[in-house]
Amino acid sequence: MLKGFKEFVMRGNVIDLAVAVVIGAAFGAIVTALVENLINPLIAAIFGKADISKVWNFTLNGADFKIGLILQAALNFLFVAAAVYFFIVLPLNKLAERRKRGQEPEPAPLTADQELLTEIRDLLRAGSTDTRP
Repeated sequence: MLKGFKEFVMRGNVIDLAVAVVIGAAFGAIVTALVENLINPLIAAIFGKADISKVWNFTLNGADFKIGLILQAALNFLFVAAAVYFFIVLPLNKLAERRKRGQEPEPAPLTADQELLTEIRDLLRAGSTDTRP
């Protein structure tokens, strides 16, 4: 049972996921600092509120509608997604592209005719015309 667990944990995708969670948490702190210390002050300057979560809030028949909270969550997601793309995904794609430039593409697999001709050629080179096993 422990051997199976060890194999599961040591698989590449589980380790990659663990690294992604740790990096994501650290990266989330950077994005949060960016939003709280740059974006929210800009919003405060434009709308006169501390952040967008307090914009477009209203009450109707005793029910509170907080459109600003939805907009703030969408804005935070947008910033996190953009930051992940531009600082992690895009550089890794460029790196993979550079690594791939030096490699030749794999040749296409041989057709049945080509395989047969290759076998005939190899038999002729060996000096034998007997094709029986």
